[in-house]
Amino acid sequence: MFHVKQRKELPEPNCFGLAPSVDGDCEVLVLGSMPGVASLSAQQYYAFPSNRFWPMMAQLLERKAEPPAQYEERLRMLLRHRIALWDAIASCYRPGSLDSAIENEKGNDFTEFLRRYPHIHTICCNGGKSYACFKRWNKNLLSRPDLEIHKMPSTSPANARWRMPDLLKAWGAVISPLA
Repeated sequence: MFHVKQRKELPEPNCFGLAPSVDGDCEVLVLGSMPGVASLSAQQYYAFPSNRFWPMMAQLLERKAEPPAQYEERLRMLLRHRIALWDAIASCYRPGSLDSAIENEKGNDFTEFLRRYPHIHTICCNGGKSYACFKRWNKNLLSRPDLEIHKMPSTSPANARWRMPDLLKAWGAVISPLA
């Protein structure tokens, strides 16, 4: 009797990323993996209240303890400092918000994105999943001498071993000299 190995059916995507926040002056691109449930629901990057991204950026970029209250002003804060936001993943299947649950991901097209925004020279991947996905889908960009690609510690509350002072130090070493 033969046993035919069943091929696992890949789940259909249920998460589709947000549009990038970018303009022609941007020099730095911060990449998440895929926005979580709260962010997708709000259609805002880093909308989960416990995520440390916005407070960290307010401290690093403008020496303020709190980020702007309004989302549009948060995006403008980054753009004033020539920082764009996007995600490594365009679509995926993921129940919940944890990066470890992501399956069947499709990457965003960074070759075209960088052609459209040629001043971007530094990419900061917010966490290991973002970094792994960017590398997986963009092998042709990894050897470009004009691009610096950094794997940064995640600002997610799930990355609890990194406290805010540690995040400020790690991210500040890359962001502060550029901003």
